[in-house]
Amino acid sequence: MQKDSYTSSRVCYIFEAAFEYFISILISGAYLAKLTSYLGFSDGLTAILSSFVALGCSFQLLTLFFFRGGRVKRRVTLLHILNQLFFMMIYLVPFVPGGMGFRAGLLIFFLMGGYFISNIINSPKIIWYMSMVEDGKRGIFTCIKEMISLIGGMIFNLAMGAMIDHFEAIGQIRTSFILAAVTIFVLTVAHTLTLILAKEKEPIEQPKQNSVVQRFRNVITDSVIMKVIATSVFWTISNHMVVSFFGTYQVKELGFSMKFVAFLSILYAVARIPASFVLARYADRHSFAKMLKFAYGLAALGFLVAAFTVPANGTLFFPLYHILNAAAMGGINSAETNLILDYAPPEKRSDALAVKQTIYGLCGFLSTLAITPLFEYIQRNGGIFGIPLYAQQALSVLALICTLLLILYLDKVVLKMKKEEN
Repeated sequence: MQKDSYTSSRVCYIFEAAFEYFISILISGAYLAKLTSYLGFSDGLTAILSSFVALGCSFQLLTLFFFRGGRVKRRVTLLHILNQLFFMMIYLVPFVPGGMGFRAGLLIFFLMGGYFISNIINSPKIIWYMSMVEDGKRGIFTCIKEMISLIGGMIFNLAMGAMIDHFEAIGQIRTSFILAAVTIFVLTVAHTLTLILAKEKEPIEQPKQNSVVQRFRNVITDSVIMKVIATSVFWTISNHMVVSFFGTYQVKELGFSMKFVAFLSILYAVARIPASFVLARYADRHSFAKMLKFAYGLAALGFLVAAFTVPANGTLFFPLYHILNAAAMGGINSAETNLILDYAPPEKRSDALAVKQTIYGLCGFLSTLAITPLFEYIQRNGGIFGIPLYAQQALSVLALICTLLLILYLDKVVLKMKKEEN
């Protein structure tokens, strides 16, 4: 009976994730690149802005201060409304009078502010919703949730891409920015309803004597949890050193239209949906750690393909990269969170997720920041070591090497740890 009483709340979670995903589409990748290109931002600055999604994760440590126990629904709902209104405002920046420096600062403020708030509430929200899912069904539930988001996102991306292309073709791209802002507002209203209608289980209270510092110490001194967190850290370094630069690569060097970018999102969904299902079933039957090894292998193959992607073959090779990346992310996204749920005791899960996302975010952002000078050097010189190539090709090679090292770590450390516990 208890499981049935939370059925509607699980449905709310599925739609909550979908609406949040639709908003994330409009504030990242080629959409963000289109906005920043209009404002005159450099590719390097756009890549750094794209990596704010990672830097925003670093603020999840503040969860320990804002969520010290008790019910989280009301706080999560109110803060989510605020963060999504911040995201809406980035599309209104082009209408603000002032120079590029002022507009850049304003866009950074709204984008960073939105990610700041979003990440403070992310861990308690995940624990709130996932507490209503049985442990043996977490993999398949996560898969279904992602499938709904991807199918909806595919249609949404196609519609928004066509809209932007239309207004750009008739010289009215500013109109598309207004419509994008209105769309985010409507999605915010729908998203808020899913939070309001969802139930909340009685939370597991932290012991009264545990201060924020003690809770943080309890996580970072737990060697098992930290080994799991290291997996996510190695991945975000590998991923963000190149993916943050793919937004501008698509619309500039490869010359893709927004319709083709939307087509890539369809291809992404078509590849990720079956991969998510297969990998989720495998994880539920075996382990999320074993599933991750295979998913990281697919990601490595994707980086290998990206390393050979140039304008001459871009319409073939970049979609192939997209397919491999989609299949990989079908396992990576859910597995990295579920590893925490597998290894951390219930009273540490929210804190462990917050610490993981904090380290994950900082390393992801710093990875992009550190690699940007190399990116700009290769872009400026048209190659490196006398080899003519695009900067994104060189960074894809580095990402490939790092991902292969991550697979080795997973095999020698995390999977070994799992075998010892069994």
